[in-house]
Amino acid sequence: MTNVFDGLIGQEALATELTAAAAAARGAAAELDHAESGAVSMFGDGDLPPANDSATTHAWLFTGPPGSGRSVAATSFAAALQCSDPDQVGCGQCRACTTVLAGTHGDVRHIVPEGLTISVAQIRDIVQLAARRPTTGRWQVVLVEDADRLTEQGANALLKAVEEPPARTIFLLCAPSVSPEDISVTLRSRCRHVALTAPPVDAIAQVLIERDGIDAEQARWAAGVAGGHIGRARRLATDEHARAQREQALSLARAAVREGQMYAAGETLVNSAKTAADAIAAELNAPEHDELMTALGAGGTGKGTARPPRGTAGVIKELEKRQKTRHTRIMRDTLDRALVDLAALFRDALALSMGASVAMMHPDRAKDLSAPMASYAAPERLLGCVEAVLVCREELDRNVKPRFAVDALMVRLSEELSRRSQPA
Repeated sequence: MTNVFDGLIGQEALATELTAAAAAARGAAAELDHAESGAVSMFGDGDLPPANDSATTHAWLFTGPPGSGRSVAATSFAAALQCSDPDQVGCGQCRACTTVLAGTHGDVRHIVPEGLTISVAQIRDIVQLAARRPTTGRWQVVLVEDADRLTEQGANALLKAVEEPPARTIFLLCAPSVSPEDISVTLRSRCRHVALTAPPVDAIAQVLIERDGIDAEQARWAAGVAGGHIGRARRLATDEHARAQREQALSLARAAVREGQMYAAGETLVNSAKTAADAIAAELNAPEHDELMTALGAGGTGKGTARPPRGTAGVIKELEKRQKTRHTRIMRDTLDRALVDLAALFRDALALSMGASVAMMHPDRAKDLSAPMASYAAPERLLGCVEAVLVCREELDRNVKPRFAVDALMVRLSEELSRRSQPA
């Protein structure tokens, strides 16, 4: 990598903007150094530069659709802020850049929700640490991925820190959009907004070919059906199970008009999501459990070391609780991706029925699924199907059991697709 922003796909203008902001922040850090050493700042007695200078922006909000690279952009910006190369901002080669990108820099703190939400306790702990002076870098950087998962109390705790940030602390938040459903209005108003767009299909395909060594035809297919999601395209191109899950999701459209198959198809989709979550969780859980047991003294040699000491049961239960919550989130995220695929299929059929000249989300299924569906159901019914899928996603977000939510979805789809439009 020759620059930290090389990981951003199709976001050249944004990379230029963030590079300029990081360069300005480097100047502001130098001013702080002079002020703290007793030198007179060009802005007056150690004060920061004027508030409208990009270098003094202590809170940033990165938004964009899933797969657009908002967390990549935030991490790259954090690396550029800490970059120690004297000539190039965000060189990608110095120790600061490489450790930030690897997630091991001592002054860059990541908050990544493992469960369903980001708790107020997590925010308070990180904010307290971030108030300290940087140890090796220019800034203390707090990067909150999936800020839309902040609890109300967590958002309020973060807001207090953002409103009165320490001079050496910068907050980077990532969320799908600036909607009040994703980020509180007050917190959004305290941040400088950075909007990312979904990268074009050609750019995604090129990355898959050049960086991942994927066959050109397979890469173009995956890029075309991934909905602008780079990680999703990579999984579809390399993981047979991901391709099978997509087919299961799309099969719900046909199963909804076959009374004997609709519930079985929904159950298969839920079971597939659970199987995928089980596999991912098992891979993550085992090392965490072993590490904790070792820290508690289990597995050693000598008298009394075969099992953890008394009084540690609560710690083990807390780990198991976190792992269970993470498993729930992984399963719901997996199921949600399938529902997004299904909604996109109905959207394609709706676009065809209306004669709209738009790119298909599932171009490989236009002839055998989207076009027949467009001929079978009236536009208002297809729109009802899209809305039914969105309702199912909302129900999952409200902790409705996946099996119940998907069964209800199949009923709604069946009702929409079995009602034919009346002639004018």
